Amino acid sequence: MQELVGNQIGLQNERLKMQPPNIFLNNNTQMPLIGLGTWQMKHQTCIDAVKKSLDLGYIHLDTAEVYMNESEIGQAIKDFSREKLFITSKVAPDDLDYYRVLAACEESLARLETEYLDLYLIHWPNSKMNLPEVLKAFKKLYDEGKIKAFGVSNFTINHLKETLEITNQLNLPLSVNQVEFHPRLYQKELLDFCNQNNISITAYSPLAMGLVFEDKILTKIANNHNKTAGQISLRWLLDKNLVIIPKASSEQHLKENLDLNFKLSEEETKEIDNIDESQRLINPRFAEFDY
Repeated sequence: MQELVGNQIGLQNERLKMQPPNIFLNNNTQMPLIGLGTWQMKHQTCIDAVKKSLDLGYIHLDTAEVYMNESEIGQAIKDFSREKLFITSKVAPDDLDYYRVLAACEESLARLETEYLDLYLIHWPNSKMNLPEVLKAFKKLYDEGKIKAFGVSNFTINHLKETLEITNQLNLPLSVNQVEFHPRLYQKELLDFCNQNNISITAYSPLAMGLVFEDKILTKIANNHNKTAGQISLRWLLDKNLVIIPKASSEQHLKENLDLNFKLSEEETKEIDNIDESQRLINPRFAEFDY
């Protein structure tokens, strides 16, 4: 019995040691810097990956209406303390009007079996939407406590400027912009704008869908630190104060994505900053970057 209790305490201590640090969003909500991305995770694979991640110390889970896995995530977190979790979801592009945003949020809450979302995002900009009405819906959800923070995803600087004009009038903090961001797509101008306007960036596809492992510069730096090229990419993003949500399902990769307690030198950081690529990997048919 004592041995069993000792093992449980050891596991708890290991879990606490690996738990990612938080940042404060512009409305004082705390958001873990490292989360689990769940795009393209479905069925039992998704359930198992989420449970495994929670056991390892993850508490930040990223999903979306269009991922069609909110029910699986709801099932995976049933035995975990909800107040310790940070759950992000996103409203689909087809649901961008006042009443559909409200309904979509309720549907996501039902699938996740939770009373609130820690962060709720507009998944993609849509030139056909009535942005003031959409943002009024988010303000209602925010005031009612159904979402703890509001943000957007895949918004350019022009999109953000337009949104900020309205959210400032509504007294609705625009806290996060979730975008594709990795060493092969260093969106420095966007990062500078967000920093100037106190908007946190979450980097999705932070491993460039595996392409970072083929990069000679990242591989060379990884060898210097006895790490993987993926860990170098994640450390580079964290050093820029970005939130990261790498997708992983194996225990090895889940652990690697938390094992980032090392430092890049100034020279290494500059080398990565200067990788001569502008490789956008996520560009669906409905994406609007320039309207």
